[in-house]
Order: sequence, then C-alpha cells, then structure tokens
Amino acid sequence: MLARTLPTLDEPKAGRLTIQYAPTERSDIVENPPRFSWLPVIEDEASYVLRLSRDADFPAKDTLTFAPIPLNFFTPDRVLEPGRWHWSYAVCDAGTGKPVTEWSSTRSFTLAADLPETPLPARAVRLDGATRAHPRLWLTPERLDAFRKAVAVDPTHCAWDAFYEGSVLPWMERELMREPAGYPNHQRVAPIWRQTYIDLQEVWYAIRHLAIGGKVTGNQEMLDKAKAQLLEAASWDPMGVTSRAYTDEWAYRVNNALAWGYDWLHDQLTEEERATVRAALRERTRDIAEHAIVNAKIHLFPYDSHAVRSVSLTLIPACIALLEDGDDEVRGWLDYCIEFLFTVYSPWGDADGGWAEGTNYWMMGMAYLIDAANRLKSYTGIDLYQRPFLQNTGDFPLYCKAPNTRRATFGDDSTQGDLPGIKTGLNMRQFGGVTGKGAYQWYCEENLRLNPGTEMEFYNWGWWDTRFDEMAFQTDFPVVEATPPEGGLRHFRGIGWVGIQHAMDDPDEHIQFVFKSSPFGSISHSHGDQNAFCMAAYGEDLAIQSGYYVAFNSSMHREWRRQTRSKNAILINGKGQYAEKDKAKAMAATGRILAAEPREDHHYIRGDATEAYRSLSPEVTLAEREIYFVRNSYFVIVDKVDAETPVTVDWLLHANNPYELGRTSFRNTGEKAGFYGQVVWSEAGKPELSQTTDFPGVDPADYEGLPVSTFLTARYPAATRHRIATLLVPYRLEAPKRIFNFLDDQGYDADLYFTDADENTFRVVMKKLANT
Repeated sequence: MLARTLPTLDEPKAGRLTIQYAPTERSDIVENPPRFSWLPVIEDEASYVLRLSRDADFPAKDTLTFAPIPLNFFTPDRVLEPGRWHWSYAVCDAGTGKPVTEWSSTRSFTLAADLPETPLPARAVRLDGATRAHPRLWLTPERLDAFRKAVAVDPTHCAWDAFYEGSVLPWMERELMREPAGYPNHQRVAPIWRQTYIDLQEVWYAIRHLAIGGKVTGNQEMLDKAKAQLLEAASWDPMGVTSRAYTDEWAYRVNNALAWGYDWLHDQLTEEERATVRAALRERTRDIAEHAIVNAKIHLFPYDSHAVRSVSLTLIPACIALLEDGDDEVRGWLDYCIEFLFTVYSPWGDADGGWAEGTNYWMMGMAYLIDAANRLKSYTGIDLYQRPFLQNTGDFPLYCKAPNTRRATFGDDSTQGDLPGIKTGLNMRQFGGVTGKGAYQWYCEENLRLNPGTEMEFYNWGWWDTRFDEMAFQTDFPVVEATPPEGGLRHFRGIGWVGIQHAMDDPDEHIQFVFKSSPFGSISHSHGDQNAFCMAAYGEDLAIQSGYYVAFNSSMHREWRRQTRSKNAILINGKGQYAEKDKAKAMAATGRILAAEPREDHHYIRGDATEAYRSLSPEVTLAEREIYFVRNSYFVIVDKVDAETPVTVDWLLHANNPYELGRTSFRNTGEKAGFYGQVVWSEAGKPELSQTTDFPGVDPADYEGLPVSTFLTARYPAATRHRIATLLVPYRLEAPKRIFNFLDDQGYDADLYFTDADENTFRVVMKKLANT
C-alpha cells in the first residue's frame, strides 16, 4: 500500500516588511530559548507543529515537538542545551497536533552557553496562579489590603500623599465629561485632535484615580463619582467618534478608562451595570484586537506603529480586566498579546536596545510596554524584563538624547524643541529599578531637575499622570542609587544608530554626537536621514534636526521634517532620500553602519547610504560618510560620492541661529556655545556657501509663533566623483577653540593634518584618483 503524500507546505520568501524565518545560522541569538517565527499560511485558522532536535534527521526519541501552535511565532516553555540545533514546522491538525502538510525546510542555529534564560510558560498553565477576583490592574485584592493598611499608618508610603492630593481630589470638583462631538464635518484638524486627546485622557484619569482613591480610603462619594463617569463613558457609541477607526488614539483612552473602571469598581456595579460596562469594553477591545491581529496582521507585518502599540497600551489591561474562566475569546487575545511581547517584540530594535522610530517614540513605546509588563508581572508572575532588549534599552536615550538636549537627535518628537519629556526620565528610573543600573537613575534625576513645571504640557499630561506612575513604581520596584554615566560610543546595531557621549554629567564639558544609517530606512516615524548627524555641546544644541513635529502628515511633517533637506546630510543633484508613504519604498531606502569603534585617540564611524540616495537618484553608485571625533574635541567629516554621470552635492548643516559665512568657512554662535566649520578639501572643486532662515515649502501656519532655524548649504560643482573633508569644531563661548589644518598631497594620497593648541596631531588620508 502506498504511503499517503501530505500536501506541500506554503513557504514563501520573506520580504523587508514581513516577519522573518528565525532562528537561522545568521541569527544573533541572545536568549535561551530562541524565538521562532515563520511566514504564516493563507488560512488564518491554521495551527502549526514545531519540531526541534540536535539531529537534522529528527529521530523521534531525540526530537522536541510543540503543537498545536495557533500563531506563526513561538517561544518554548523550556531552556535548551547549548550547541547546534535544527528545526522545522508544518501545518497540523488543531486537535491531534499531527502534521497535515509536509515539513518546512530545515533551518539550523547554534545556541551559545550562559545566555539569559527566558522561557514562556505554555498557554495551558501560564495563568493558573492568577486570581479571578478584582481588582487585578496594578494591585490584586491581597496587595490592595496591604497597601491600604500601609498608607493608613504612613500617608507618604509609596508617594500616596502626592497622588491623593494632586491626582484624586481635583476630580471631585470636576463635572462629568460627556461624549466628544468629533471633528467639524468629520474632517480631522490638529487642534480638535489634541484637545479631545487630552479630554479622553482625563476621563481615564478621573475614573482610575477616583476609584483607587475611594478603594484605599473607603470614601464612598469618590467611588460613586468614579462610577458615574464610568457609566457615562460606557454609554458612548463604541463605533462612533471615539472608535478606533475614527481616531485610534482617542479610542485607546476610552478603552483604558473602561478597563480600569470595570476592574476597580467591579463590586460597586449592579449586575446590570456590570453587563453594560463589560459589553462596551468587550466591543471596543474586540475592535482594537481584530484590527491588530486580523487587519494590520502585526504577526506578519510588525512595523505598524499604532497597532503594535495597542498591544501594550490597551489590549493587555483590557484583557486582564475582562478575563473570566471559559471566555475563550478574551483568553485568546491575552495569549496573543503575551506571546507577541515575548517573541516578536520589539520589531523596532534588537538586543542592543535601540528603537528605530527614535527617542521620542521610544519614550512612548516603552511607557506603555512598562505598564503592560508591570500589569503582567503583578497579575500573572510573567516577567518580560528578563529579555535582553529590556535589560539594555535604557542605553538608547542615555547615548542618543542626553537630558540637557532638545533637537540633537532623530525621529518625530512631540516636545517641539523642549527638553526630553519627563516620561523619558521615569522610564529610565523603571529600567534602573529592573536592572540596578545607576546611570539610568542618574538620567531620571537629571531629567526631572531640568524639567520642573512641564508636567502639564501636552506631551506629558496628554499621555501620563506622573504622580500615579510614581506611586505604582514604588509599590513594585526599588529606587536604585544614581551613579554618573560612563562616556564613550554606543553602536545600536539593529537600528543603525551610533551615539557618542563625552562628559554627560558635566555641562561645561559635555558633547553629544548622534549618527544614523539605518536598515529601517524612512518607515513609520523614521525619516530620510541616513548618514545624517546631530550634535550638542556645552549645554546647547548646535547641529540640529530642523523643524517641528506639529502633527503627523502636517505640511511641516510631510514637506520638511521627513525629508533629507531638513537634516545634517547631503543632497545629490538637489535630491535626498525617499521619505513618502509607500512603506516598501521607505523600507528600501536604507543605510548601513560599516564601522563604529573607539580608537586610540578618536572615535570612528563609517556609514553607507548608497541605497537611500539611489531611491531618488539611481545614477549614484556610492554615498558614504566617515566621522572622526578626535580627542573628545572636534570632528572631521568625510563624504564620498560616486555617480555614473556628473552630480552636484549640497552639504547641509542646520542650526538654531544664522551663520557668519566666509568663502570656505562658517561660524554659528549660540547662547552658551558655538561651532565653526571649514572645508578642508574637495576633490571636485570649492563650494559656494549660502544660508537660508526658513522652512521652504511649509505652510507658515504650522510654525506660527515658533523660532525659525537656519541651514547652511555648501554646494559643490558637478562631478562623477566627490571627496569632501569638513572640519567641525564646537566650543564654549568663554573658551574659543581653534584647530589648525594643512594638506600634504604630493603623492597619490591627500594627507590632511589637524593640530590643536597642545600640538596633538591627527591625520586623515584621502585616496585620490591614480591619474590625478
């Protein structure tokens, strides 16, 4: 009798925008067990079986089998032995776990010894110890009772007094907030978006804080007012102006308000009221979950910023609040979210801890991830913080946006040129408590010291009540002792960023330099800024990212902020890099960090943005930039451009203030510090220098009342080959600095020499054409 042949497994090639097949021989495996992922088959209802063995023939007695797996990603529930492993997967019968297709290609990987151990308990047992009583978000009933007793003895316990005075009592004086009217004629406008955003955040604050205040103090009046606001919000149309499709950020806040209210006021509601609130919360949660899972398919296309964020921000707390035995739908959403955070997360970075969308969206993404991780840890015991990404991600703002910098880094940033939002510091304090790293606590304290009085700014209050965050943190984690941060270079390999910090804890000596050449291109909140840099020094931003993030898709955002012309970068034939809406093209306009290393007397960075420039200028065959940061004092920047036909190069440099221009030199003076630059060498000829104080092509309404920055343009004549060396010297105004340079080009190379006042000499070798 012939053996039955199983159908062939659909195993398509992975693209730039999709999840990848992992792990493989090329994978950088940083935790044990490794995370497994593959492209799903067309059938959404498919289940999978994964086999794993030290033997590529998968003998039955030496093979681990996991089935059924309902998703195309998986974290095993056990630690594996170090060494070489092989794996494959198939579609399986959801009941028996037996394959119903052929096995996939066999992929192999090597697991190193002594990796962090981060298994994920299997679905069947992971919630066994979790109570079904309320509340569950932040405190369980037992912990609430202990907390209530502690604050009765000491009102300052875990900063309760500050929370109660500043974040509970004021809501007793406020009227109930009614359902928003939406946009005029349902046409989205930024002022209405922002105000309604705040209004709905306040609905969440009112319900959560009054409920907590009433529960802890036994104040029935508070509980009644919280309940009234909860029932009001539950009466709003889930598919109306506060729905996800209308404005997802509004919907997220209503969802969270209902989740916290349902959880903390559960015993205050009648059966009928409970059913009303639960139905509204469930319908809204289903809408958000189905969008992330079914429509956005973040398990296949993980680069949807809002859909990915909704997992931490809304789905985790809503599912915890709604969880009941026998409710397979809610349990399925919660399991999906836990497994996504344990396996796929973060699509924006790797174990180095970087975040491709930039430091502001790191602040936002991490704030919600922290909330979800804390809720999961306190409710289920599942600890996300052991994952290497979360152990290291505090290094990203530490090296790429110091507490005293404003506009000297990359990506969308809602602070409009203010100092880093205070939630950045509180995130850092959280990671300090998790990891014990005192430098993270130093960042938090410095951030709060520099930012007094900003708590009510939109980019703070519109997202977080920091008094609640402080109280919740102190109930769960220790405050570590602050220690000064170490300086040096940090390469975030997965995202193509390099941060240099020198003397961060000393404003009179501090220099920050951030360079980017990213494999993420200009997707999501990234921009067309491969091979760009930003610089801050001596307490002031000097070489800045220009413009304002007034709103996503505003004129300023589309025509300026996302475009290469707003960066400290180059234009080739007047063109930059692709930065429009096509995600595939945005992800293809990439850069690479070829080197990033400390050397004996300097730091060296080399970036390749050839593909990014070829996205709009296919004649380009090379676009590289080298950075030499010499003796923690000055920068030599070398640009290399080759093209099949002659091209011009515009060398751009943005600053807060106008320049003083010479024929081949420029100077910019700020309030505390300044910098000067000099064109040291250009193979294609001398540039023409000019400056512009404007945001060309931007609607002036987008920056009304805001300072307008200036950009320098050094335009080099057309040539098929450009080699440009530029000196950039920052200095304190009370201590001007000069770096002298000269050229020796008697041979086939051009040797550029730089000397400082102490006669320290540095040489950069420029390769010339052999026939020059």
